[in-house]
Amino acid sequence: MTATIPESLQAKIEERLRYYEDLGIRLFFRDRGPSGSSSVNSSVAAPPTRSGPSFAERSWPTPPSRVVAPVAAAPVTRVAAVRAPAGPSLFEEVDKIKDDTLLKIREDLGDCTRCKLHKGRTKLVFGDGSPTAKLVFVGEGPGADEDIQGLPFVGRAGKLLTQMIEAMGLQRKDVYICNVVKCRPPENRTPEPDEVETCSPYLSRQIDVINPKVIVCLGAVAAKTLLETNRGVSQYRGEWQEWRGRKLMATYHPAYLLRNPPAKADVWKDLQKVMIELGLALPKKKSP
Repeated sequence: MTATIPESLQAKIEERLRYYEDLGIRLFFRDRGPSGSSSVNSSVAAPPTRSGPSFAERSWPTPPSRVVAPVAAAPVTRVAAVRAPAGPSLFEEVDKIKDDTLLKIREDLGDCTRCKLHKGRTKLVFGDGSPTAKLVFVGEGPGADEDIQGLPFVGRAGKLLTQMIEAMGLQRKDVYICNVVKCRPPENRTPEPDEVETCSPYLSRQIDVINPKVIVCLGAVAAKTLLETNRGVSQYRGEWQEWRGRKLMATYHPAYLLRNPPAKADVWKDLQKVMIELGLALPKKKSP
């Protein structure tokens, strides 16, 4: 049943509609149903809720369009791309010394007293091997035998390293061997952070001067120092890393192999990857 509108309300609605019609406003409702048709029913239209017409209710005239003359495009000047020069980045060059040599590095070390390790040493252990080696082995620090002789890796662990090098088809004179710290830590303890920080710049200089193709880090201390990580060596052992544009392989220290002989197989796999990188012939498998 349709509700009827009281006559008094009807009169007010009609008066209001006439007022809006005088203002030029005639459309209050548009049917948006599926048919899309529009209808106006002034007899049942409710009074507007706002005191004035909204933007949607007003019909604004369309502004005249402006014709803009086309502007000729300026000729495009092509600039050739500038390529960065190949080689180490600027950050890798910062701590390099021009015309550096192993002799200069050794002279700079002198009778080193820069950290507390010098108090218990017999001899400073700088490094040994070819100054143009394509392969550099980096260990942790000198042991008792190294401290006496002043040469790296000459004790039991050193003899095992020599066997590893020879198994690769090389001699010790073909490679370069050095350590992170140059003085023996007391009781062969692990070098402390301040000792590593003091001595590692000389290690970096050694590697830069030799410019090897491959670096092999023997043990966690060497790997953590060059890779600047706190992860244990077992987490990335056998995987190629990079140090200043050079290939780096981290593996177990020979001293660890003396305590854990089964790990020798893993180290040999790592060294075979190094051999392939250096273009060395792999040993032929023995026929059964």
